[in-house]
Amino acid sequence: MSGDPRIIDARGLMPPEPLELTLAALDDLQPGDEMVLLLYREPHPLYQILQQNGFAHRTELHDDGTVAIHIRHAP
Repeated sequence: MSGDPRIIDARGLMPPEPLELTLAALDDLQPGDEMVLLLYREPHPLYQILQQNGFAHRTELHDDGTVAIHIRHAP
């Protein structure tokens, strides 16, 4: 594990840019590392893509409306 997670703050971006940024960042995600994607809505299409490509995710809904998706390689 390399320490702090990589944060992708895509809250102000329009689709499909958040998905494109996330998919590009997954190529650099090392086993044991974590990436956190910040959005204002749940990216339902992303969840299936993550699963199909060997990634696990955990979604948190924050009081300010932010959706934080924590992404790692699946065990």
